[in-house]
Amino acid sequence: MSFHLPVLLKESIDYLITKTDGIYFDGTVGFGGHSECILNALDVNGKVVASDKDIDAFNFCKNKFIDDKRFSVYNTSFSNIDTISKIEFIDGFDGIFADLGVSSYQLDSVESGFTFREDAKLDLRMKKDEGMPASAVLNKFSQADIANILFQFGEERNSRRLAQKIVEFRSNELFTSTFQLRKIIEKNTPERFHSKTLARVFQALRIYVNNELDELKTFLDKSVNLLKPGGRLVVLTYHSLEDRIVKEKIKYESLDCICPVGTPICICSKEQRLKKINKALVPSEIEIKNNKRARSAKLRAAERVL
Repeated sequence: MSFHLPVLLKESIDYLITKTDGIYFDGTVGFGGHSECILNALDVNGKVVASDKDIDAFNFCKNKFIDDKRFSVYNTSFSNIDTISKIEFIDGFDGIFADLGVSSYQLDSVESGFTFREDAKLDLRMKKDEGMPASAVLNKFSQADIANILFQFGEERNSRRLAQKIVEFRSNELFTSTFQLRKIIEKNTPERFHSKTLARVFQALRIYVNNELDELKTFLDKSVNLLKPGGRLVVLTYHSLEDRIVKEKIKYESLDCICPVGTPICICSKEQRLKKINKALVPSEIEIKNNKRARSAKLRAAERVL
C-alpha cells in the first residue's frame, strides 16, 4: 500500500498549533500524517478530532491511533464539522486543518477507483455509497453538461470536443472503466498533452461527483464559526479552484466593512473575524523533488480575531 507523503508538514504544524493543550480538527485525515504530528505537538490534555469520507483512510486511522485517547475520527465529510463538534461536546477549536489533496494510495490504488494508470471501475467517489459514480455522469448527462463539468472543474480547454467524443462512444458502449475514458482522451489529444489532459479530466469528474467545491465552502463557513479567538485555520490546496475559494474566504472574513465605495457612514455591520497570517506558502524545491505531488500545493493560514 502506497501512502500519502504529508505536504508542507512542518509548516502546517507551526501555523496550526498555538496551545499544546488545545483541541484541533483535521478535516481530511487521510492516513494520519498530519494528525500524528499534531498529536506529537500536544500534551496529555490536547485532543485531535478528525474526519475522512474515504473508508480505507477512516479504518486505517481508527486502528493507527487506537491506543491514543486524545484522538477520535469520523467517516464523514469535513463539511459536517459542526455535527462532529456537537457529538464530541466541543464548543470551539483551537485550530482547524484541511489537506485537500487526494492521497497517493487513492491515486495509485486500483481498488480505490481513482487511478487512470490502471484499468479500474470509473467511480471517483470518496464515499462509495453517496451520489453517483463518474461512469453514470458520462453515461447519462448531456453533451453540454459534460463539457461544462470538464471546463468548470478541470479548466480543460478541449472540453467540448472531448464531451462530443464521450457521447459518441456511449452510443455504442456504456462507460464502466477508467481505460475507456483514457483511450478517448488520448485519441483526441496531442501526445505531449496526454498526462495533463488526463489529470484535468479526472480531476473535473472527481470534483463534480464528490461536490468538493460546495463542501469546501460549507466547511470554511462552519470553521470560522467554530474557531476560538486566537484559533488558526490552515488549509492546503492543490489547484486554482480550491485556492481561490480559500483565498476569497479569508479575504472576506478579514474585512470590517463591505459597504460600497463612497458610502459616507458604514451601514453593513460587517465585523472582521479573521486576520491573514501568511501569504500563500509553497513547497521548497527539495520537497517537490522528493514528492512530485507536492508541486502544486499552497498553504494559507488565518487566525480568528473575535
